[in-house]
Amino acid sequence: MADTQSNTMNAPAEGTAVASAPAAPSGPITFVWGTGRRKTSVARVRIRPGSGKISVNERELNDYFTNERDRKAIFGPFEVTNTGGKLDVFARCNGGGPSGQAGAVILGLARALSRYDSTLEQSLRNAGFLTRDPRMKERKKYGQRGARRRFQFSKR
Repeated sequence: MADTQSNTMNAPAEGTAVASAPAAPSGPITFVWGTGRRKTSVARVRIRPGSGKISVNERELNDYFTNERDRKAIFGPFEVTNTGGKLDVFARCNGGGPSGQAGAVILGLARALSRYDSTLEQSLRNAGFLTRDPRMKERKKYGQRGARRRFQFSKR
């Protein structure tokens, strides 16, 4: 008898609709994440549909990257995928210098774009934006002044 009572309690009553899966949230704007690395720099990049605003460490792109080459390189993934001006980009960078951080932002942006729209992945991969650059600083060796440089040789 206990079994029949539990079954009737769990079953929906006649005339009531069964709740379906919850719908996507309509209030907060959802972001798409991508992580990029270059040398010792790490960039966490978020994108969302918007007006094309780019901010790095809560500063405008032109204020953060002073080198023209770095600023132009960041627009590379947008040019390949024709998504310039349609997405807002928010990046957080840690470590390394300006050039390494720019490379990390480019990789993170490309990964976020490929996650945002999977049809863009092939064009990004063909342009080389989804390939992580493995070049790192070579370590200093013992018995030497640097990674390759030796101490001055003395004959006598």
